[in-house]
Amino acid sequence: MHGKPKYESGFRHLDYVNPDAPKGGELRRAVTGTFDSLNPFIIKGVPARGRHLVFESLLKRTWDEPFSLYGLIAESIEVPDDRSSVTFVLRPEARFHDGRPVTVDDVVFSWETLKDRGRPNHRLYYRQVRRIERPGARSIRFVFDAASPDRELPLIMGLMPILSKSYYESVEFERTTLVPPVGSGPYRVESVDPGRGITYRRDPDYWGRNLPINRGQHNFDRVRYDYYRDGNVMMEAFKAGEYDLRLEISGKRWATAYDFPAVADGRVKLERLPHGRPSGLSALVFNTRREMFADRRVRYALAHAFDFAWINKTLLHGAYKRTGSIFDNSELGSGGVPQARERGLLEPFRRELPREVFEAPYRPPGAGGGARANLRAAKRLLAEAGWEVRDGSLRRAKDGLPMAFEILLVNPAHEKIALTFARGLKRLGVEARVRTVDTSQYQYRLTDYDFDMIVYRWGMSLSPGNEQAFYWGAQAAGQEGTRNYPGIRNPAVDRLIGLMTEARDRDEFVDIVRAMDRVLLWGHYFIPLYHLEGDRVAYWDRFGRPGVTPLYGILVETWWEDPDKARASR
Repeated sequence: MHGKPKYESGFRHLDYVNPDAPKGGELRRAVTGTFDSLNPFIIKGVPARGRHLVFESLLKRTWDEPFSLYGLIAESIEVPDDRSSVTFVLRPEARFHDGRPVTVDDVVFSWETLKDRGRPNHRLYYRQVRRIERPGARSIRFVFDAASPDRELPLIMGLMPILSKSYYESVEFERTTLVPPVGSGPYRVESVDPGRGITYRRDPDYWGRNLPINRGQHNFDRVRYDYYRDGNVMMEAFKAGEYDLRLEISGKRWATAYDFPAVADGRVKLERLPHGRPSGLSALVFNTRREMFADRRVRYALAHAFDFAWINKTLLHGAYKRTGSIFDNSELGSGGVPQARERGLLEPFRRELPREVFEAPYRPPGAGGGARANLRAAKRLLAEAGWEVRDGSLRRAKDGLPMAFEILLVNPAHEKIALTFARGLKRLGVEARVRTVDTSQYQYRLTDYDFDMIVYRWGMSLSPGNEQAFYWGAQAAGQEGTRNYPGIRNPAVDRLIGLMTEARDRDEFVDIVRAMDRVLLWGHYFIPLYHLEGDRVAYWDRFGRPGVTPLYGILVETWWEDPDKARASR
């Protein structure tokens, strides 16, 4: 995206793999929730994990650079200096699972289908293509809208999933299905137990197995995902050896749940692995489409009822850091007050933005204050916004409307956090109900924005770009199935996202991202929760892994089953 790629033409393998890793064995993973579809490209249904194992794109990213792509289905890429177009030449050996070659017709079909009938993020990206050209039998050129000088678009097109045109001539694209799809990736769907599990088998004839970008990866003969409705049951299944590996995000579990015989005798390993990726944002999210949350002062006031210090000490074993930026743990996070270039970016929107964006470092509401002081501050802000307490209930002064809402959850692990927050709100006279629903109902309500408040996590990369419009853009706020769950409609955010994709220089880009970060944080569209500063992984000791952990952290695709350890564990 910026600067030069790390790997030069002719590289043999990536630095964070073992190119001689043995093939074989099985990797068993676990997921909470359920699934009812093997179609990950539409908003209907809940797709099964493992899309990346079956479907491929023209290019593939590396995980030791912020955002660089290398040829996968495409053997070469041509991009002019202004990035107004991109030309891909397809590899003649690229094949779908049914043996058919991947052709330019398949690429055109994929673009047209995802642009018109795919998920909202695909529609948003691919509609920026003005026309396509076919310079040769294996070549395709995407020419972009000249009015949108988006320098990320060549990379976005490179990551477009490539679908089989012939397969979808007899399969309706927009329907959920549990029939294994035809892809071109290293694995095929072997078996499906609807809602309970899915198994993928490595294709020994996979066309791309010897490409430098793939060498040392996809080492397991089988990859299995088992689904559990309850996180505690899933933990017990790990202890019993029902699956192999856990990326542990619960501070309480890490502190208390790993005292069992297999850890004591070394059959299960516990490790903390540092990484350089941004924290992302886990948050209690206000749906500002709801009238009661439309006022920024109200959102700011209610956020003071979240007592992180008590929650971290009492419920999380002090394991977490309060999130103070969407891009914490990286150079992209805003901190302090904006410097000259950031101020210049923000100045055109001074009238629309809170003054704090220009004058104060952001701190999560209530950070550093005691519970009582925070509640006093909240009451003052609510009074300024026209809310008052009557008979123990917070009501809008002009019409007596009570402040009552639902916190919708899908993960029972969030219940204690939400209930603690609800108790803090109760002291303000707010009636907050906590409701946990099943995965299907939750996904349906998210798609329609039928909620008051949720707990959600946005993952972030070191090279944010077009996806930010899908997360925070005004157009996404009014479109079903996006991740703009807060319903943000902010001209400054839209402009900064546009500048982000135009930036040619990394330093300029960093300042743009920091400016956007400030606007989102001071808008109080969400209540930032907390994050870990490294990966915590527990695994049964029958694996090998490379000695290098990439910039983005642990990458299980580079692991392999160690034959000697596997035999000893049986």
